Amino acid sequence: MSVSLIRPVLHVIGVLIVILGLAMLVPAVVDRIYANPDWRVFVASGAVTMFVGITLILVFRGEHTLVLTLRQTFLLTTLSWVILTAFAALPFQFSTFDIGYVDAYFEAMSGITTTGSTVLVGLDTAPPGILLWRAILQWLGGIGVIVMGVAILPILNVGGMQLLRTEWSDTSDKALPRTAEIAAAMFRVYVALTIACAVALAAEGMAPFDAVTHAMTTLSTGGFSTSDASIGHYASAAIEWTLVLFMVLGGVTFTLYIQVFHRGVGALTRSSQVRTFLLLLALASLMVTVWRWRIEDVALAEALRSAVFGVVSIATTTGFTTTDYSAWGPFAVVIFFLLTFFGGCTGSTSGGIKVYRLQILFQAAQQQMVRLFSPHRVAVARYDGTPIPDAVFHSVASFFFLYIATFVILVLGLGLIGLDLDTSLSGAATALANVGPGLGPVIGPAGNFAPLPDAAKMLLAAGMLLGRLELWTVFILLLPSFWRR
Repeated sequence: MSVSLIRPVLHVIGVLIVILGLAMLVPAVVDRIYANPDWRVFVASGAVTMFVGITLILVFRGEHTLVLTLRQTFLLTTLSWVILTAFAALPFQFSTFDIGYVDAYFEAMSGITTTGSTVLVGLDTAPPGILLWRAILQWLGGIGVIVMGVAILPILNVGGMQLLRTEWSDTSDKALPRTAEIAAAMFRVYVALTIACAVALAAEGMAPFDAVTHAMTTLSTGGFSTSDASIGHYASAAIEWTLVLFMVLGGVTFTLYIQVFHRGVGALTRSSQVRTFLLLLALASLMVTVWRWRIEDVALAEALRSAVFGVVSIATTTGFTTTDYSAWGPFAVVIFFLLTFFGGCTGSTSGGIKVYRLQILFQAAQQQMVRLFSPHRVAVARYDGTPIPDAVFHSVASFFFLYIATFVILVLGLGLIGLDLDTSLSGAATALANVGPGLGPVIGPAGNFAPLPDAAKMLLAAGMLLGRLELWTVFILLLPSFWRR
């Protein structure tokens, strides 16, 4: 490995590690206020983390540490998530939960990737610092995902995102002239929406601490809760409908919120991705509502409330739960399993395949059908008025193939470890799509990932990383040619 290749990467990672270490002081202060002894764990973990980060900054600083090549950007994207997770796991391991490092790493990876799967039991009586740390990890992971989706993946041409690079980098058609300004503006929107969500939840009766932590994990579409029963603990329709609204907002492309300030609400309504996203949510909610109402004989109002919350939570890859939807019958289970892969819009905090790619695949299939019955016809596929280059079609198709192949490998790996079919299928799906709960009695909405063997937890953690970093960003590092000069 060339020193010139790794030096600027480790310098930037050092900066990120220092930020992570500083973030650990926040739950330390909270635990100290509540007189919980875990405040010492956060102080010690933060000190170790910041020491390592400062060391990397000093050792690997140089004249061009902030000027990254394409290879260095790929390397930074993957290494930063892996290394930050290793340090983020320290408070979990040494807290009063007294879990092993594998469990701690799994929890931290689930937090940073905004997945929401958990191995912790007894959240209702957990120290406030740990609950806040879980929320902070998801909130930081959420803004990291947004910046990655807008500023990094389009440059790396990952999964057809180069078409969006054209959309966001054209000076005549963007709200702000530079990527740095766009990132700063998105951060302000992210903070504003988080505050608005917290205020709304508190106004509806949720305790201030719970309101803040749930707001952080809602906008990040992460799904960590402060109760083992998740949102079902509150049994409040007002809280559930509020969370539905903010989960949807978290699943929409954040650059559109910036454009709303400059062009009005039409910036949202003109986006075919947003329209398709909302339409799919409505159709899935309608199907599950009718199923519960007509087949399971549930009252219409209750069927609508539970169906909309469940559909939006899974489709946006948030993973909050109010009831065990795996007990709603086979049709509902199939819908939720398919929604696991769905995801929100690109440039949002959601995971999954993303609506944008599904639209591109539909366009490709439509174009192929036209060619079959009219070979000489020239048909130009467009996305929001922009012609779709063949390179984007190929990129999306290859991403989709790799996504399915990775899912199959994860399922086989989990089966080889000894997990049953339901757990293997839903576990692989929920990890790769960064959703959170799976299906079945073990890892379903009423279950937990704690009973799984360590090998399965590490494999699922790898699946979370692959899904969050859009596959190619990680797999390209496995190519021998990547490491050649």
